Amino acid sequence: MELIKRQIQMNRIKGRASTQVTMDDDFIVPDTMDDCAQVLLGTGEILVESVKPAAERVQIKGKLEFQVLYRKEEGGLQTLAGAIPFDETVNVNGLNDRDEISLTWELEDLTADMIHSRKLGIKALAGFFIQAECLTEETAAVDVDKKEEEEEIQVKKMPLAFASAAARRRDTFRIQEVLSLPANKPNVDRLLWREMSLRGVNTRPMDGSLFVSGELMIFLLYAGEGENVPVQWLEESVPFSGEIPLSQALEEQMPAVNVRLAHRELEAKPDYDGEMREFAVDVVLELDIALYQEEEISVLEDIYSTREELKPVYETAQFQQILAKNVCKCRTAEKVSLGEGRPVLQILRSSGSVKLDEVTVEEEGLLLEGVLQVSLLYLTGDDGAPVQAEEASLPFQCHAAAAGVDENSIYQVIPGLEQLTAVMIGGNSVEIKGVVSLDVLVQEPLNCQVITGLERQPLNLENFQKLPGIVGYIVQPQDDLWSIAKKFHTTIETIRRTNELSEGPAKPGQKLILVKEMGAMHQEEEM
Repeated sequence: MELIKRQIQMNRIKGRASTQVTMDDDFIVPDTMDDCAQVLLGTGEILVESVKPAAERVQIKGKLEFQVLYRKEEGGLQTLAGAIPFDETVNVNGLNDRDEISLTWELEDLTADMIHSRKLGIKALAGFFIQAECLTEETAAVDVDKKEEEEEIQVKKMPLAFASAAARRRDTFRIQEVLSLPANKPNVDRLLWREMSLRGVNTRPMDGSLFVSGELMIFLLYAGEGENVPVQWLEESVPFSGEIPLSQALEEQMPAVNVRLAHRELEAKPDYDGEMREFAVDVVLELDIALYQEEEISVLEDIYSTREELKPVYETAQFQQILAKNVCKCRTAEKVSLGEGRPVLQILRSSGSVKLDEVTVEEEGLLLEGVLQVSLLYLTGDDGAPVQAEEASLPFQCHAAAAGVDENSIYQVIPGLEQLTAVMIGGNSVEIKGVVSLDVLVQEPLNCQVITGLERQPLNLENFQKLPGIVGYIVQPQDDLWSIAKKFHTTIETIRRTNELSEGPAKPGQKLILVKEMGAMHQEEEM
């Protein structure tokens, strides 16, 4: 007789860590640019260039790339761009250089202040979140390979449900598009400002690939050709979809995919007639992909024999179970007053980013709280300052159902923006409405006793002879047929046959006749 064992591979989360990095620097306006009279907008992107794990720590290097839109003293707009490098070491307990590192980050705040007309101060706060995983292997006996003469060996199995990491990798998805100006727009003289963001991103596994879709939102300001031409703008939504080859992917798997803009490029180019009326867009999305496969197998829970003493060897194995995988969507709205005395003519663009502030474990779920930070750019009736900006924060709260969640659960929340609108509602008031999406995956560590070995000894005949050959027994509340059969040295099959029982569990108070059995080999020895 031999145990049939199975090796189960999975990614186990070893630890988590987070840190905040403050970046603060002053930048001189280059001699080729005009003096600054007013800062309108400041945006930035975190670019991580290297992530190096070592013993108990992770070194993160990269830079903050920013751009500042400001009004010139003599009127008109210009953009100052620059970068602030960072080099941060984060302590992660239990980490070694062979572990898999999952790093996410967000730019939590960025402010651009005018120190004087030739110097701007940039301050930013970035949050970095690290999850360390390692590939582990658990061994569990799933069955017994019995010989023909060992039919008296009894086995009890139990179902074991767990989630294994079917795929864990990083990949990219490229978007290339050419935008054309509408016929009523003047040709491009120079590009003043550009923004790109993602909206409504969706990922789902297919057999052999990962499907990606969403919208790339593009907004730009430019100076038109000719004298006294006011600032021009273009806002476009570029839908995208496609597949990333992934041999391990299956349609039934559960995805946890973080998508971010890793590279963005937009430049004006001549059209077929040689006029500057087109913009070439080249964007690369970076995907941090994790696919989880739910499995259920039967493993040995207990084993005994009526012919010999069998003692299972148990070990504690740790598995991961998925408690919940869902996408929560919540609506938020706010009314904002614009203009500060200037008449507002038109909303040029609205952009937003979702900041998740707190996750609270509640009964049967998670409470997710945060804000949708919205930036508005609008046109006023002030000829001296026709373009203005305003920011607003829209709080949101959402409950993600997750039955069985507790403080030991491991959760991952990927925030996203589905919709955002800003509509004038009279006077200088604007109503902002947004739909926030929160992709939630909740896992629970499961410690389980599994059989990994078996000790065999000859049957203790003295103890065996002390057991009655036949006995009446009343089923107790804590009993099942397995425990009764093992205790009285018989089998479930014999109990059912002797008592003419149908399939199903034993009922408390039920009266049974139990007949002691002995394996064939020992019966022959006694004869």
